[in-house]
Amino acid sequence: MTPERPAFFETRIEYLKGVGPARAALLNTELHIFTYADLVQHYPFRYEDRTRFHEIRELTEEMPAAQLKGRLRYWEVVGEGPKTRLVGTFTDGTGTMDLVWFQGISWLEKNLRRDGEYVVYGKPVAFGGKFSITHPELEVLTPENEAGGYWQPVYNLTDRLRKRHVDSKVIARMQRTLLEAALPYVRETLPAELIQKYRLISKRDALWHIHLPANEAALHQAKRRLKFEELFYNQFRLIKQKLIRKTDYAGQIFTKTDLVTQFYKDHLPFDLTNAQKRVIREIFEDLRTGRQMNRLLQGDVGSGKTIVAFIAMLLAVANGAQACLMAPTEILSDQHYQGLKPYAEAMGLKIVELTGSTNKKGRRLIHEGLLDGSIHLIVGTHALLEDPVQFRNLGLCIIDEQQRFGVAQRARLWAKNPTVYPHVLVMTATPIPRTLAMTLYGDLDVSIIDELPAGRKPIKTVHRYDSHRLAVFGFLREEIRKGRQVYIVYPLIEESEKLDFKDLMDGYESVARAFPEYQLSIVHGRMPFRDKDYEMQRFIRRETQILVATTVIEVGVNVPNASVMVIESAERFGLAQLHQLRGRVGRGAEQSYCVLMTDVKLSKETRQRLETMVRTNNGFEIADVDLKLRGPGDLSGTQQSGVVDLIIADLAKDGEILKAARECAQAILDDDPDLVLPQHAPIRDHVESVRADERNWARIS
Repeated sequence: MTPERPAFFETRIEYLKGVGPARAALLNTELHIFTYADLVQHYPFRYEDRTRFHEIRELTEEMPAAQLKGRLRYWEVVGEGPKTRLVGTFTDGTGTMDLVWFQGISWLEKNLRRDGEYVVYGKPVAFGGKFSITHPELEVLTPENEAGGYWQPVYNLTDRLRKRHVDSKVIARMQRTLLEAALPYVRETLPAELIQKYRLISKRDALWHIHLPANEAALHQAKRRLKFEELFYNQFRLIKQKLIRKTDYAGQIFTKTDLVTQFYKDHLPFDLTNAQKRVIREIFEDLRTGRQMNRLLQGDVGSGKTIVAFIAMLLAVANGAQACLMAPTEILSDQHYQGLKPYAEAMGLKIVELTGSTNKKGRRLIHEGLLDGSIHLIVGTHALLEDPVQFRNLGLCIIDEQQRFGVAQRARLWAKNPTVYPHVLVMTATPIPRTLAMTLYGDLDVSIIDELPAGRKPIKTVHRYDSHRLAVFGFLREEIRKGRQVYIVYPLIEESEKLDFKDLMDGYESVARAFPEYQLSIVHGRMPFRDKDYEMQRFIRRETQILVATTVIEVGVNVPNASVMVIESAERFGLAQLHQLRGRVGRGAEQSYCVLMTDVKLSKETRQRLETMVRTNNGFEIADVDLKLRGPGDLSGTQQSGVVDLIIADLAKDGEILKAARECAQAILDDDPDLVLPQHAPIRDHVESVRADERNWARIS
């Protein structure tokens, strides 16, 4: 029988041999390592190949690093001031090279041994036909290290740790000490059938080889096992939550469709696409089951999510319930309100808007109307979450641009109907790669609108350097002469509002000088909402031809007559944001254009971003490239939603493992939702040992 496990892994780190109170305090503050469990799950982020020794004559500049053994013949201090350095001559019988240090010179002079034998490790660089290594790792040659033959794990560290002589080698020694004591306490967390099916190594072997790999094959197997386990429990938790919601949380039953039929017959201004019809069917299926709907609606910019949302709201109202739509900004809230108001009024329904700008009297009337049920539909911002906002019978909550809101905010909307939780539809125009959607929204059912309304032409995107500005301005003038309008967007970088403002005002002045014959609007985040709205309305009414703005127009602004989007300093934007901004044009039947303006000096990654934008309009393809370039942590709001909490799996690279893990979790929960079968005991025992607040169920807790 396994010894008492949780107590062992909860042992404080200071009790590990070789750590002690002072080092433990450092590990606490610098790496958030408090217990044995924290240390064993502090995985290396890369490994150095110390399996062989190179000779000086073999060195090439292409080598990321090389390990050598030989003699330090002599050294001298050269240069003055900041260029002072210690240069040593190192030889191994096949050639000589320089070892160079800029720091710690006096300590080295005291401790180096002339003609001493050393093992050297570092990146070789050639200069004038001779190789050198700057700040090499240097160890006195011993019978142990002369044997070579190991992989050196490299751990995340901080400057403070390095200054206190805690480097990757020290942490690797701690891991060895811990693992030698811990292995009897490591419990298998996956059923035998999965281990056999995917030829996974045991949990014990995986923990040993992730820190102390015997060779590359052992390291590969350790990573594969730990990634599979982590993604399996990630999906297991999400699918389990979804099952609990479907079985434990009742939803109001909406079966009457008379309002929707009336809307289709008398007021629908255009034919719905097949994708829109499919999504409406999926939503209706949810709403009539008596179980709570939790659905994510993904659709690229301009694919017609708002009309689908309105039809879902009509289903709620037809069945005696109220519906709300929450948007992240006042501009977007106002646009939804203005867009839905004519439809609602034509149907004899009362619709209102509640934002931070709503005055006291307006709020009071809204609060009363929601409570007595005379208000059927409400559109608003975070103001909808405030305590005084109470409903007579809230049946449906729609959240637009879901990634701007955290999980806690979704929960506050649920609490607005204490009798029976409202159905929830979350919408996003930010295409989410499949792997990220599975881990971020794996507890939701997903609907996708994957076709644009008829008559829309794909937006043509080009990349131009600042030196082409006159030609770009000439093109803008041609478009305006055809009766079109233009957006010119400047970047908003949070760190420096003053800098952005200067960029924007300088840009505004240069555009005004270039187009003296046309009217300009300007919109930025520091303007009061009323002024922003006034400028936007002038642009919508075609009183101005050019709108100069920061990224406040990124989400949801709809001006069908605007056909050109110029994005200044496009290299300062992420892919998702560029795609969102581009989606502000192409909303009418005319050909639209997006011009990405940049400086000529660009990094490789930036070029890849811009080439992707020029090559494709497909939001899902763009999202996949974005995930590979930036990693999941940066993608809109995933950090603040607190769902992705992975230690070793990488969503950009481990899509196949994720898919297999999800299928396994789904099959086990379909077959044995309460984990009563003996073969599922490892999962049951592990889940029971996980703390209630733990997001990552694969952790040793």
